[in-house]
Amino acid sequence: MRVVQHNATPGKGPCEENVGSGGTCEGMTGESRSNSPRSRRTPVKVQRLQDRLRAAAKRSPERRFHALYDRIHRSDVLWEAWKRVKHNKGAAGVDGQTLVEIEQRGVQNFLEELQAELKDGTYRPSAVKRQYIPKADGKQRPLGIPTVRDRVVQMATKLVVEPIFEADFRPCSYGFRPQKSATEALEMLRTQAAKGENVVLDADIEDFFGSIDHERLMKLVARRISDRRVLKLLRQWLQAGVLEDGVVRSAVAGTPQGGVISPLLANIYLHVLDETWSRKYARLGTLVRYADDFVILCRSRRDRDEAERVVRRVFEYLKLRLHPEKTKRLDLSWGRDGFDFLGCHLRKQLSGTIWEKKRKRLYFLHRWPSTRAMKSLRQRVRELTSSKWNWVKDVRVLIEKLNPLLRGWANYFCTGNAAKKFRQVDRYVGTRLRRFLWKRKRRHLRPGESRAWTEDFFVEHHGLHRLLGTVRYPEAA
Repeated sequence: MRVVQHNATPGKGPCEENVGSGGTCEGMTGESRSNSPRSRRTPVKVQRLQDRLRAAAKRSPERRFHALYDRIHRSDVLWEAWKRVKHNKGAAGVDGQTLVEIEQRGVQNFLEELQAELKDGTYRPSAVKRQYIPKADGKQRPLGIPTVRDRVVQMATKLVVEPIFEADFRPCSYGFRPQKSATEALEMLRTQAAKGENVVLDADIEDFFGSIDHERLMKLVARRISDRRVLKLLRQWLQAGVLEDGVVRSAVAGTPQGGVISPLLANIYLHVLDETWSRKYARLGTLVRYADDFVILCRSRRDRDEAERVVRRVFEYLKLRLHPEKTKRLDLSWGRDGFDFLGCHLRKQLSGTIWEKKRKRLYFLHRWPSTRAMKSLRQRVRELTSSKWNWVKDVRVLIEKLNPLLRGWANYFCTGNAAKKFRQVDRYVGTRLRRFLWKRKRRHLRPGESRAWTEDFFVEHHGLHRLLGTVRYPEAA
């Protein structure tokens, strides 16, 4: 299967603005991000190191790597880690030190001091800063924002460690992995549903990032890594604690969302599910997992019920549990049910009929932006066209701010059946811009002038990005 690829990611779906340092996100609000840490090429020496580690891990599935720590504090690895952290942007941690301040004082000195601490064994991570971002359901998602120095060390560790585990990860895992995307995960669901896998277990893990058992996770990491200094680094990050309301609370379980290393640790933890399913239970159906979100497509309710029992047994070992209210059991046949996954709503739609001996109705799994994704986008558009911008004299200033948001959003959803939703977005953006112009001019408005403020006017004369017409359907499997 070949899929039209676009730079996008989601954690729970297409990402929100990155408040921390690249953790999982929910809802599509703007600029889309790719699974790959950055789009620029990795330096040759670092890439060679990663290729060698990946190849060695692939050749020897039982091998445990013991000489990794010295590679983490290599100058080229730390420089690459800095570049990626800077590219991801993100807020300051508990020390208040920002990326801009580090650049002003000198990145070279910053990295040399960090390298010296790592070599001497005196490096100690700081607590993460607790920050909350609103969720679409009105609740708040807790993020843990590490300091910039901790993010750089975490990124350097990820550069060295990730290739080893990538050699083991299964194809059913799509989230936060190099050369993997949310579009591929959605396309797998589409193709398998077309083959008759219509019975769905739409799973939701209750408080996943807060429930990861540290001892269990470290045992899973130790299956591949025996370097005690690397294991100590990981354990220090897990136990660094969280600063909230001026008090540092120690962490006995979980890994904070927002940390650079957290998505990799999450994939290592849930690899137990991927491996168990792939080796013993693939006959029951297709598992598609993106970070802590996963869906299982089966051909019958009996297979789905058995699949759920398998998941629960694996989760007993991992000390996790399915959310009793958010986990859904569905049947996609004849458009009976639909579900949300990675920011999209998926539902079977009647796509036509064919004539054989008798008329046959054809249903295919379609996807379009979910209600939550649409609501999130409209909210962001409102913010960018609100009255706080009344000092703006030229509407093109607002359009320059809107276009990256619209392009990123469209790039993520354009491989689905989103034409109707795209049209709604275009109309909404046009309405907001007309309202802005009307408020801006008011008494100075010439008779009939507002009639010219059509969507075509903003697109053709002011460069507004139009979503309609950008839908690209993936090639058939």
